[in-house]
Amino acid sequence: MGWLWAIIVGFVLGLIAKAILPGKQHSPLWLTTIFGIIGAVVGNSLASAFGIAETKGIDWGRHALQIVAAIIIVGLGDMLYMALWGNKKKQTT
Repeated sequence: MGWLWAIIVGFVLGLIAKAILPGKQHSPLWLTTIFGIIGAVVGNSLASAFGIAETKGIDWGRHALQIVAAIIIVGLGDMLYMALWGNKKKQTT
């Protein structure tokens, strides 16, 4: 069941990151989900490093770090995606 939650959280974080980033992101939805999963893992690691991974109530600090990490990873991942495959898509259409 843990892998299912990872996919769901990654999907949601990836969509939030895409909505926050200015401009159009060209990476496909499946790749955005993977970027979101990576963002969640990085955010959890940072929260553990800062000592805020487990708090009473809702872990706002951990969630904020996950969103920030997802935004950065989606932005960088989209730039990498366009650098590697963006020109090939433009040539075929």
